Amino acid sequence: MIVRFAEARDADAIMRIQNPVIRDTAITFNAEEKTPEMVRDAIETLPCFLVAETDGMVLGFVSYIQFRRGVGYARAMEHTIVLAPEARGQGAGRALMVAAEDHAREAGIGSLWAGISGENPAGVGFHARLGYEEVAVLPKVGFKFGRWMDLVLMRKWLLAPDEAG
Repeated sequence: MIVRFAEARDADAIMRIQNPVIRDTAITFNAEEKTPEMVRDAIETLPCFLVAETDGMVLGFVSYIQFRRGVGYARAMEHTIVLAPEARGQGAGRALMVAAEDHAREAGIGSLWAGISGENPAGVGFHARLGYEEVAVLPKVGFKFGRWMDLVLMRKWLLAPDEAG
């Protein structure tokens, strides 16, 4: 398995992995399925968009974007990670996160944030095993499938406490 920067040619594979999660699960509160154009735009514009692949097959992706707007947040990024069902539990998620964290550190990013659906305990556990700490639970801020859902915010500090980045 290798982790590399995503390319436009990966858009269809990424879309096939991401859209069932959007359409069929409460893992994301987003209800708008991605088009190839939307994925290609994200690959081209996000500060980091990586894929894991084996034998030419994309297993999943991780990307990040600034946590909130404004210059004061320029060193805090929120990531998205999605794996194909067959790739879960095989190390692809960990490899993607390590690569994204390394990329962020090299860019002077202080922290990576995960916004995880309260209905996704596997996502919370995955991030906890990688050293993310639960910072807050925002009750009933997401709405999908006709119900309100909690959002769990988790953070990993990437720099030493005395580093400004």
